[in-house]
Amino acid sequence: MKKSFSIVAMLCIFANLVLAQEEAGTASKPDSHAPIGVMGDHLHKKGELMFSYRYMRMSMKDNLIGSNEVTPEIITTTIANPFAGNPGMPPTLRVVPVEMSMDMHMLGAMYAPSDKVTLMAMTMIVTNDMDHVTFQGGMGTTRLGTFNTRTSGLGDTKLSALIHLFRKENTRAHFNLGVSIPTGSITETAQVLTPMNMEPTLRTPYPMQLGSGSFDLLPGITYAGGKNKLGWGTQLMANIRTGDNDEDYRLGNRFEVNTWVSYRLADWISSSFRLKGLTIGTVDGRDVNIMAPVQTADPENHGGERLDAAVGVNLVGRQGFLREHRLALELAVPLLQDLNGPQLKTTSVFTLGWQYAFTK
Repeated sequence: MKKSFSIVAMLCIFANLVLAQEEAGTASKPDSHAPIGVMGDHLHKKGELMFSYRYMRMSMKDNLIGSNEVTPEIITTTIANPFAGNPGMPPTLRVVPVEMSMDMHMLGAMYAPSDKVTLMAMTMIVTNDMDHVTFQGGMGTTRLGTFNTRTSGLGDTKLSALIHLFRKENTRAHFNLGVSIPTGSITETAQVLTPMNMEPTLRTPYPMQLGSGSFDLLPGITYAGGKNKLGWGTQLMANIRTGDNDEDYRLGNRFEVNTWVSYRLADWISSSFRLKGLTIGTVDGRDVNIMAPVQTADPENHGGERLDAAVGVNLVGRQGFLREHRLALELAVPLLQDLNGPQLKTTSVFTLGWQYAFTK
């Protein structure tokens, strides 16, 4: 509640400051950028530099197999443990995640050496927080207890070039060509509660690691346009893993499509609606140090398909010290989810961002 109140208060202060200033007809429009949940959506003019900050929280709760919700008791009595037969490993899963949050603080910069090329760099700090329930012994549905794992640190770094394709009166398009550099750790550890009531420190499963561990290609294409007060756009992006990382696995390839429309409510504010389709593959290979009777340790229980709907607001300062400062927020919720094996389902994705552009 306090966080929601703080966000609303910040938006109200920004809006009042904008309204208190004189309008500037040459200032940017709020809908000249895509919703804040879309990155690499626009080019800059030659010599222009932009800095940005985004905060994103993804919240997950309860479990799905495919698109069907399942309880921890169903998982622990029906899902086989892929590590059964190894010392201390029960025949079924005995530890089940029940809730997770992922917080990302993303710092970005864009620079245009020409009107047809914009360079982009982004780094991030990631915090993963997951709650689990542990079931007693090797069988049954008696709950032994709960525990939390938390990992935090630098994530992967992304470098991209946005290359002009065409621009007409009301539409524009560009290529997105990038690479993800594996600066995020893939050897994070945490203390866990085992079915035998022990509390060892183990390497955390794949969703709790901070990066991919591999150099990844980030190809894509963006098309956008607008007329009068209406704006629109579509972006296709991929994350292609180029090979196994140092722990002998690679995360699944990721394919994403975003389509949005926006409406300019005034010269300083626009609203938006966005649909996002997402497909992620399973983990290929295995880290031999990740072995536990929990679904997240199984490389097959990752990825799937999801369709999100998002609503957002973009604000832009028109003059004075707020000129060209942008503040935006967006809230996305899943409409459909079809996940590979038992996985936590996504409940919401909230993004808040600031952007400021100027010419050197």
